[in-house]
Amino acid sequence: MAVGTEIVTWVDGQWHRGNAPIIGAADHVAWLGSQVFDGARQFEGVCPDLDLHSARIIRSAEAMNMVPPVDAETVQGLLEEGCKLFAPDAALYLRPMMWSRESTPGIIDAVPEATGFAICIEALPMPEPGAFSLTVSPYCRPRPDMALTEAKAGSLYANNARIMAEARSRGYSNALSLDVEGHVAETASTNVFMVRDGVVFTPVPNGTFLNGITRQRVIGLLRADGVEVVENSLTLADFDAAEEIFVTGNIAKVMPVARYKERDLDAPRLGMRARELYWDYALSGRG
Repeated sequence: MAVGTEIVTWVDGQWHRGNAPIIGAADHVAWLGSQVFDGARQFEGVCPDLDLHSARIIRSAEAMNMVPPVDAETVQGLLEEGCKLFAPDAALYLRPMMWSRESTPGIIDAVPEATGFAICIEALPMPEPGAFSLTVSPYCRPRPDMALTEAKAGSLYANNARIMAEARSRGYSNALSLDVEGHVAETASTNVFMVRDGVVFTPVPNGTFLNGITRQRVIGLLRADGVEVVENSLTLADFDAAEEIFVTGNIAKVMPVARYKERDLDAPRLGMRARELYWDYALSGRG
């Protein structure tokens, strides 16, 4: 990501300081995009759900027809080791990655066993709630029969990037994107929730977006707190009528939306409650 200057990289069996090179010019991934990754967070001395993130990169690699060179337990252990290279209270973005190195004689597909593995850990502050805004993107999310949507694959993010760039060109932080049936999927980088009459609604996973780890955690925490959470097919009309909107993802974990299209939203009572519950959950693992 290289969004900061304090970076460590694990590749070929050792840690390196800085943004170390990891991919060869002839690697399959360099010209055909065969890469998967995951993203986790350390903040306030904790790394919530690190085991789940470590397991997901293995599933993503297998979905991409790669043979992972390490198992989930090894990924988790290396991530924990890398975090110790920073101050204990550092806010970090943890990114394990796998990619294809060699092509088959057919060129387009990759040799499953020739899989590279690296980890990049960067210092990255946790964003604070305040001015996060959403618009609606003109670009849709692909169906599972159109793209490898079951993996957290780098190749999917060209579409995500244009969703984000187009939204920012109009002065917004991010944008809702629809699936090809016209239902709200997620934003360019987060899962999304809306509130109406005290009930939290979120798009039901339909294969066009990842059922995020933080998304699942927040749903469970809210339900345990007595909040009704409904997973359903949602349209823009639903969001237009929402009293609150908030998003979940690895960069900020839980972020209330202050402005949706041209409308300032109500005080994010349930959005902030979701954030509070998540922080309580995360910090319960400290010590």
